[in-house]
Amino acid sequence: MGFNTSNHYISCTQCPRRCGINRSTGTKGFCRETSDLRIALAGLHFGEEPLITVHGGSGTIFFTGCTLRCSFCQNYQISQQEMGSSVSGDDFAKMCILLQEHGAENINLVTGSHHIPLIAEYLKNARQNGLMIPVAWNSSAYESTEMLELLDGLVDIWLPDFKTLNGDLSKKLFGAEDYPEVAKKAVEWMIEHSPLKIQQMKIEGRDYEKIQSGVIIRHLFLPGRFEDTVMALDWLKEHADTRACISLMSQYTPVPFTGSTQELESRNKALSSIENRLVTPDEDADLQDIIEAYDFDWLFYQELSDDTSWLPDFNRCQPFSNKLALPLWHWREGFIQNKTQVIENK
Repeated sequence: MGFNTSNHYISCTQCPRRCGINRSTGTKGFCRETSDLRIALAGLHFGEEPLITVHGGSGTIFFTGCTLRCSFCQNYQISQQEMGSSVSGDDFAKMCILLQEHGAENINLVTGSHHIPLIAEYLKNARQNGLMIPVAWNSSAYESTEMLELLDGLVDIWLPDFKTLNGDLSKKLFGAEDYPEVAKKAVEWMIEHSPLKIQQMKIEGRDYEKIQSGVIIRHLFLPGRFEDTVMALDWLKEHADTRACISLMSQYTPVPFTGSTQELESRNKALSSIENRLVTPDEDADLQDIIEAYDFDWLFYQELSDDTSWLPDFNRCQPFSNKLALPLWHWREGFIQNKTQVIENK
């Protein structure tokens, strides 16, 4: 028997915004989604942290909609512009099994915080239909612990963002002044409920490390905002070190956004609160000095690159560069039969 999800969509309070919208009637909440679960892409992804990608890649499933409105979101087409198609529980299970059959190290659920009750039900169905690999929850951390409880026992690995502890900045950039307090509670809950377990393994003569359970906390450095990163790292050192992995990212990239005039004006106004540019080599060097001083037990640090070809376009069956992903399901095409043709021609 599955979860009774209907009550969670009537007068919806799933996310910290607590909109109170009746999403079961087709009305959209702040997340811009009804009670239908929509997905934009499912495929193998090779650009996650080594503990997640390992050898076979991460089996990513990108959900449509989001509880935040990040002005610099690289996945804005699906998080804010509603690209995606409705899927049933059986379709979701089929995606998971297909990813598993293609060698995925895990099922990586990206930005599903506004659909936790339904995803929990669908996950249970997938497990009953043969899903055996670990499940990762890849989120902004803007979610309530009450909803996270529904995923306890279904999710093995947690991949939360830890965007900022600056409430004024989160109000301008994400439309959520309460993000810092919400994210701290969510991350603490994840750490308490998922002890870090890392498997040492050898594949084709090479040594790998694979996370089986635990938390990898991601923080994106915003160009010029050293004080915000230091604030975040201070908190992580006190509350997460030795109990979770820290991943400091330097991939902030200006996105060539498209949209209505009103949407673009609103986005540009929000982005004016930061320096909307690539991270410089000098900033990268300073970041490495800063992170070295913290001496985290488990740390991933992203190499600096000025290559922006990885920016996704979810209009395409292959939204990423070919080396980053192998799509298996796309919101326009459904299950992709000729994967080689899709990668080469679209």
